[in-house]
Amino acid sequence: MEVIICKDTTEMGEIAARHIIAVLARSTHPVLGVATGSSPLSTYQALARLAKADMADFSNLSAFALDEYIGLSPDDERSYTATIKHTVTEQLGLDPANVHVPEGSARDLVAACQNYEKAIKAAGGVDIQILGIGGNGHIGFNEPSSPFSSRTRVMTLAPRTREDNQRFFHADEAVPTHCLTQGLGTIMEARHLVLLANGEAKAGAIAAAVEGPVSAMCPASVLQFHQQAVVIVDEAAASKLANADYYRHVQKNQLDGWGVADQRG
Repeated sequence: MEVIICKDTTEMGEIAARHIIAVLARSTHPVLGVATGSSPLSTYQALARLAKADMADFSNLSAFALDEYIGLSPDDERSYTATIKHTVTEQLGLDPANVHVPEGSARDLVAACQNYEKAIKAAGGVDIQILGIGGNGHIGFNEPSSPFSSRTRVMTLAPRTREDNQRFFHADEAVPTHCLTQGLGTIMEARHLVLLANGEAKAGAIAAAVEGPVSAMCPASVLQFHQQAVVIVDEAAASKLANADYYRHVQKNQLDGWGVADQRG
């Protein structure tokens, strides 16, 4: 796991975007895993700037979202389908037919989960997956105690997660109680992972994920087992990392041909 500490979200987005583009450029049919939330926004903005400057080509890019609420129409502005449309599809100029989100409004939710897994495999798998992290260490909507082998499935949202998402809804009771999410096993099959976090509120979760024991009680800690995982954080999110000085030392003393700058693997 490589940890990169940045001065602010703008630098986070620029570093993540360059890494993503380098990985996608190796594939003739690139597949990007996308996440919602505030942490990836600067990355999407940086990707859009690079595309406008003809430094990236997303014309044949496919995208798969991590999760979706159950019970919200895809047209509901609070749905992740709508969020991905605004922050990813439109900004990057993607073909909407190539952008996939779990079908949280499906009548048969089990079949919807199975079909999503099949769609990812049919696309050749995810080249690089963007991740955020919840205050309780969740990635996607894999709440604490999620099995590391889990696949796309129905999940009950933890009270803390619903609390964190209240700002997107007009009342507490309007926050959905359930969702569809890619499982930890599904996420770990992506060839590259990039976890983004900013702000002091994420510092505890980042410390647990990066330096704590690998445990189902901190779902993001499973990333310690991935050979191509990069964690990009700002100073506030890095504030509880015991080895922060070492990570900064590694950044300043990279060998040529190693690390995110080389995009190996």
